[in-house]
Amino acid sequence: MTFATTIAFIGGGNMVRSLVGGLVAQGCDPATIRVAEPIDPVRESLAGDFGIKAYPTAAEAVEGAHVWMFAVKPQVMRTVCETLAPLAQAEKPLVVSVAAGISGVQIEHWLGGGLGVVRAMPNTPALLGAGATGLFANANVDANGRAVAEQLLASTGPTTWIGDEMQMDAVTALSGSGPAYVFLLAEAMIAAGEAEGLPPDAARALALQTVLGAARMLTESGEAPDELRKRVTSPNGTTQAALESFERDGFRAIVARAIHAARERGRELSAMND
Repeated sequence: MTFATTIAFIGGGNMVRSLVGGLVAQGCDPATIRVAEPIDPVRESLAGDFGIKAYPTAAEAVEGAHVWMFAVKPQVMRTVCETLAPLAQAEKPLVVSVAAGISGVQIEHWLGGGLGVVRAMPNTPALLGAGATGLFANANVDANGRAVAEQLLASTGPTTWIGDEMQMDAVTALSGSGPAYVFLLAEAMIAAGEAEGLPPDAARALALQTVLGAARMLTESGEAPDELRKRVTSPNGTTQAALESFERDGFRAIVARAIHAARERGRELSAMND
């Protein structure tokens, strides 16, 4: 894979490391990748591990770059954007952001307006190349810009385009925060196994492999989740007993309320940064 453009990552955290690593592994020329990271050891590690150019300031990294990827904490996003606004107006880059709770409208405004902005919401399995990313592009992003953004994020896993930016808070709630829901389920399964008398190491091994195996069946079988559930549920068997207990306790409603709460928090974070 090659990019015909230079990419500047603003921020050098774990998500950027996964993206840079994915791009380089797929054949992207390290000379086309730049990272701005103020922390010396992090910056030096990125440069040493991937052969890219790394700078202590964002202004140095973005100069002449065609794609700017913002991967900074939401609370500093406005300051970073406003500092770079003169350069953004001069160079008119494609802007991609992975900052949670920060809208494309806000980013474009802070950078001075008139820019193509793609908002992306990846999740932590991206660190293993198994992420899921929702993408939204504003009206200033052309077909080539969408292709570049998709190619960039696809280096860490499948991508899905969203047509309405208001839905990005739902993406954050579903897939952005979603790995934590699975981790919580795994915690609960392990604890329950131990409560039923299993040794801790056995409970952990069985629960984690069950989660992994079920996820692979969901992604590789081509079958709908409800169909897979029905196939493993024998009438009047152990699985049916467990599922009936889940339903009595309102499992679906619990999940729905949790995702709604995460979505509402995303909206609150966006409003806080207006």
